[in-house]
Amino acid sequence: MANIPTRIFPIGIEDFEDLRTNNYVYVDKTDLIYQLANTSRTCFLSRPRRFGKSLLLSTFKAYFEGKKHLFEGLAMERLEKEWTVHPVLQFSFSQSTYDDIDKLLTVLNVQLTQWERIYGSDPTEKTLSARFQGVIRRANEKTGQRVVILIDEYDSPLLDSTDDPKLRLALRKIAREFFSPLKFNTKIIRFLFITGITKFTQMSIFSELNSLDDISMWQEYSSLCGITENELIHDFKQDIEALAANNDETYEQAVAHLARLYDGYRFNHRGERVYNPFSVISVLWKKEYRSYWYSTGTPSFLLALLRKRNMPLMDMEGSKTMASAFDKSTDELTDPIPVLYQSGYLTIKDFQNGIYTLGYPNEEVRYGFLNSLLPDVLGHSEMENGMSLIAMKEALDIGDIDACLIRLRAFVASIPYEKKSDNESRFETIFYIIFTLMGQLTRTQVKTSSGRVDVVVSNKDYVYLFELKVDSTPEEALAQIDAKGYVIPYEADGRTVVKVGINYDKAMRGIAGWKAQ
Repeated sequence: MANIPTRIFPIGIEDFEDLRTNNYVYVDKTDLIYQLANTSRTCFLSRPRRFGKSLLLSTFKAYFEGKKHLFEGLAMERLEKEWTVHPVLQFSFSQSTYDDIDKLLTVLNVQLTQWERIYGSDPTEKTLSARFQGVIRRANEKTGQRVVILIDEYDSPLLDSTDDPKLRLALRKIAREFFSPLKFNTKIIRFLFITGITKFTQMSIFSELNSLDDISMWQEYSSLCGITENELIHDFKQDIEALAANNDETYEQAVAHLARLYDGYRFNHRGERVYNPFSVISVLWKKEYRSYWYSTGTPSFLLALLRKRNMPLMDMEGSKTMASAFDKSTDELTDPIPVLYQSGYLTIKDFQNGIYTLGYPNEEVRYGFLNSLLPDVLGHSEMENGMSLIAMKEALDIGDIDACLIRLRAFVASIPYEKKSDNESRFETIFYIIFTLMGQLTRTQVKTSSGRVDVVVSNKDYVYLFELKVDSTPEEALAQIDAKGYVIPYEADGRTVVKVGINYDKAMRGIAGWKAQ
């Protein structure tokens, strides 16, 4: 009985009318929706997948269609007085995978046909842009009201074609034509709202709509998608209590557990942190802590970009970038950092002197991201290899570094030859991934007053200082730790410090030996 939900959670529900009619749980964002709808004309919002963008657009649709009854008990009910009914053209590009031109043409044709059934068509309108412009004009003429246009995941065709420049160019040309009427009909457009992940400068939707407000990093709308801590406590108290009971936790422990796994997203350096909404409603519904958002998959375009740029994984935590990197549009994705941020894999940790410091928002993302990259970096996943991360972690927890490294050596030996390397940095990457997935705090190239420690791994009781050598000896590695005084910063730490020298053999591309003190 403990696993039966006491309330109905909107897993996969993106339609506001469906949600409200069938009494699903809803976090009220309608005060921000009202403010945005009545202070802006054309807006763009970038948010990660499954962060509620589609539900947000559906809520705008219900509002502009004057469906007052759906907003009963919400902030919108007291804010809106007139409830003017507007024609709404809502369209989502997320309904297909765009691996060829015909997929996009079909999606656009189907959507235009649906609108034409409502507002009429003109046989002289032959092109996509002419048909779209005709729909906008007739919707205005037939209703006597300005038109609302809602476009969801506009960039899906371009993200799907990241690895195919020729296809991407063709898709971009089609999309430019489709969007072009937006710049000619501004007088009869009441509100235009566009969502996506990133901005492509060669799309007319950005290059020619000069008044477009990119609200993605505006402080006042930083919590428009996502769940704030106050909303979590206020709207889900009874559900958190049920979660706690099901997992033998106190209420306070459950709140802390939720924060550690799913909180931490910040879309403005002064804005509120938000929880991943998909993960929160999933865990409260199923009452089990899992990797819900990450289990839905890593976008292929992101993995392709990381392969192309060969970005060191250790550089992601604490990575820095200029504020301008988030403001400029791009013709194609080249810089992984802004894309990792916009996709939800990094978030804002600090902002000083025009420079953002980024990092993983929470444990779900950190461990999920590294797990998803294992096949690319190591040639297989740890499950496929039969690797026991739990056994390695247990060995570290009790200070048995030999037992841990015996398993690590076996794992490294199983990595396909072409995925290995004869350089120290590649070995550090393997260390970083494996020890982080064990749940250990893992840092590489840690600066001290006299040098850099290759890898520092720490847990509640132990600090492990690893010095990695290629075609050398463990004794030489330990001698460097002593000579450089790497232990000194940790002497007052209170935890046991373990020095570990490891030799990596180029020829065998594996761990030849180690020694610990």
